[in-house]
Amino acid sequence: MPKKKTALTIEERLQQALVPAEEQPYEVPENWVWVRLGAIAEIVTGGTPSKKHPEYYGGNFPFYKPSDLDQGRLTYDASEYLSEEGKNVSRIIPKNSTAVCCIGSIGKCGYLMCEGTTNQQINSAIPKINSLCLYYYLCTENFVQDLLSMASATTIAIVNKSKMESCAFPLPPLSEQQRIVERIEELLAKLDEAKERLQEVADSFAVRKAAILHNAFTGELTKQWRRENGVSDESWEDKLLGDVCTVNPKKIDAKNLDDNLEVSFVPMAAVSDVLGEIVNHEVKNLQDVRTGFTNFSKGDVIFAKITPCMENGKSAIVGPLVNDIGYGSTEFYVLRCKEELNNKYLYHMVRNTTFRAEAKAVMTGVVGQQRVPKTFLQEYQLLLPTLSEQHEIVRLIDDLLARERAAQQAAEQALASIDLMKKSILARAFRGELGTNKASEASALELLKQVLAEN
Repeated sequence: MPKKKTALTIEERLQQALVPAEEQPYEVPENWVWVRLGAIAEIVTGGTPSKKHPEYYGGNFPFYKPSDLDQGRLTYDASEYLSEEGKNVSRIIPKNSTAVCCIGSIGKCGYLMCEGTTNQQINSAIPKINSLCLYYYLCTENFVQDLLSMASATTIAIVNKSKMESCAFPLPPLSEQQRIVERIEELLAKLDEAKERLQEVADSFAVRKAAILHNAFTGELTKQWRRENGVSDESWEDKLLGDVCTVNPKKIDAKNLDDNLEVSFVPMAAVSDVLGEIVNHEVKNLQDVRTGFTNFSKGDVIFAKITPCMENGKSAIVGPLVNDIGYGSTEFYVLRCKEELNNKYLYHMVRNTTFRAEAKAVMTGVVGQQRVPKTFLQEYQLLLPTLSEQHEIVRLIDDLLARERAAQQAAEQALASIDLMKKSILARAFRGELGTNKASEASALELLKQVLAEN
């Protein structure tokens, strides 16, 4: 008969739990100890109740999947729920456990605010120490890298239960764990408050831009300029857009041009709806584009006529072209300004959300293939200022929008730095660098012995 296994002594279990000095990722305070994760948390791999039993599903018991962990610190809701029958055939994970994705998006984790169960892509760490101290360490870059280093080399990266149990954990004394959690949450709360304000600045760019354009095309923006230059407020004239610009002017006469002449070609994808400009153009031989495509010249404004490109703002002023000849998608209208209309003024006007909303309201055609009628552009009514005031309006719009974009970019950069600061706070917390550690406290080794004895 095989020999019965002898239970390990506390000393033997202690040796298994401690991480040898040569494997310790970095130095920690003297009264901390590096331990295996499995010593201070029970690691449980989830599973999916059989789909052959539909009665297992549709109740109120949370069944967490990796996408649910995007909620992070406050993971309440699940994308799917089990019935009582489904709950009874599942391993229940208690609340205050940390669920860690160990297949695919390795390292993504969430703190479970209520008991539930998980699918097999998640390993849950059921804490034997301060639950939030455990959670916050499992959110650190150090732990994620440790986890990734243990992933099996398959098509989809996987970290099994035993490998996760062997990950290193810097264990502080119990009272220090609580102080770490309180300090982390205090600092993260301040960063979240700053992040909320910065997000408002970043998100309100579109609103501020719309306000600038509204003031531009109602005369408010240049009110002071008119006073200073002796221009009457009644100088703006009622016009039809078709009177001051040509919609789809005649194509150039290319009959006598060489078929192999290189020209610029602008597909719809080459126009950025965010920047409102041609971000790149192709070079083609004239013979490939002379028929079946829209022709335009430098200085023309191209305006997408089809949904959803028009609503998204795909419009641009045409810049320099190869051999001064351009062709592009047939889904562009070409707007060529006459003498009394500044092309950049027109560009800002057609990019304005108000103009696009009016264009959308008159679109015709089947769903998914709706287009703005040419007559909408030709018969569009506008109040047109003098050419000199148009130049001033364009200057002011460009200046104000540049400032707003700079503010938006600064806010977005600050938001990115906040995420880096959060990572830094977590890293410093588990190095004992947040000023919370008390060297006089008993070593965490005593806590470890207690945990091992209780389990």
